[in-house]
Amino acid sequence: MSLAEPPSSLPSSSPPSPPRRIALLNVKYSPNLGDGLLSECLEAELARTFQTIAPGTEVFSIDLAGRRAYPPIAPSRRAAQIAVLEALPASARRLATRIALAALVHLRLRRHVRTRLAGCDAVVLGGGNLLTDADLNFPMKIAGALDQAARLRLPAAVYGVGANRQWSAAGKRLFGRALGRAKLAYAAVRDARSQAAWRDLLVPQGVRPAALSGDPGLLASCHFPRPPLPFDAPVAGLCVTAPMALRYHATGPDGAAASAACAALDAWYATAARALVDAGFRVALFTNGSPEDRDYLHAMGPDWILSAKGPVTMTNPFADPAEMIRFIAGCQLIVAHRMHACIAAHSFAIPTIGLRWDVKLDSFFALAGRGQFIADTASLDGPALTALARQAAAEGVDRAALEALIAGTRGDIARMAAALARAMQPIGPSGGQPVGAAA
Repeated sequence: MSLAEPPSSLPSSSPPSPPRRIALLNVKYSPNLGDGLLSECLEAELARTFQTIAPGTEVFSIDLAGRRAYPPIAPSRRAAQIAVLEALPASARRLATRIALAALVHLRLRRHVRTRLAGCDAVVLGGGNLLTDADLNFPMKIAGALDQAARLRLPAAVYGVGANRQWSAAGKRLFGRALGRAKLAYAAVRDARSQAAWRDLLVPQGVRPAALSGDPGLLASCHFPRPPLPFDAPVAGLCVTAPMALRYHATGPDGAAASAACAALDAWYATAARALVDAGFRVALFTNGSPEDRDYLHAMGPDWILSAKGPVTMTNPFADPAEMIRFIAGCQLIVAHRMHACIAAHSFAIPTIGLRWDVKLDSFFALAGRGQFIADTASLDGPALTALARQAAAEGVDRAALEALIAGTRGDIARMAAALARAMQPIGPSGGQPVGAAA
């Protein structure tokens, strides 16, 4: 099967139904454009799949933070906010965030979701690393949003989400109650670790088991064009992530190691840029868009360029996922902590080197068959990175395995679409209200 060949979502004998309206619950408009990338891929693929089920179906995203557009590239208070939260004692941090989140959910998010769900036939939670509990952020937002869907008796699905086990008691209750009340027609998570966490933390609360699914970002090459390749030296994109982001968000057994390595990151990025030059690349420093990453690159990038003594540049911030994909797809190597920079590159068959910090990255590299190309920055010195970059470029990406991964992801989304179609209320003869729905 070619990368663009769509799988069948329903038997050809199934007659098409009237157009539907499906809402995705995610964080599409996060400053981290990886979230926007996977949201746009899931929107496009689910809409494409539904053309054989209900031609004209609309698929759109509802941002769980209430955002309606990609944020402008401007100074942000996010880094300062994270620094304040890090400085607070754990109990005070949880109390402060819970008060702020409760206000957001009750005063803005529920109304935002209720308004956007008007006229919808189904909701999908996903994708992204949503089933995590950093100071009750996602538990409270997801519970608030799914509560609105349950009130409307909308069938729901969960697709391609990541889950960890570091949930507070309150977070576990919120996730369990929200997903238990939802009319789940389908549930799938993006890796085996997430599936095990779902099984152990949610199934005992009465939530249906979750299957495995491909990450929507794997379909980037199906829904975004590939730009022309450069005519001169190959480009290595070095994705810069702020130490504070790694400290605040890292989970799993590598979280402590990531935190300990943060102090050395300033020097490591300078060494990495030089190492990639020594491997024969022009180096482009970039970020996924998170404000703390942009600020870190802006502050440190000029020094790294000077110390590299070679063709190293800083890439302008990207306005949206399309701009980020245009850059990534024009590279010949990507080196990154950020998972969706690696996923997008892999979709375009661009070799990647992952910088270990969170178990989700290990899960993806294992799935992609690239376990030998993920390493800790603490042990990846200049000569080691030069050698690994040359090896990655020489070996390339296993095209047959990649095509199977992409085809599998399209098939996973088709299965979810079929399950949602079966669970939706039939449209009335007039093509308007579902049969049995209140006027």
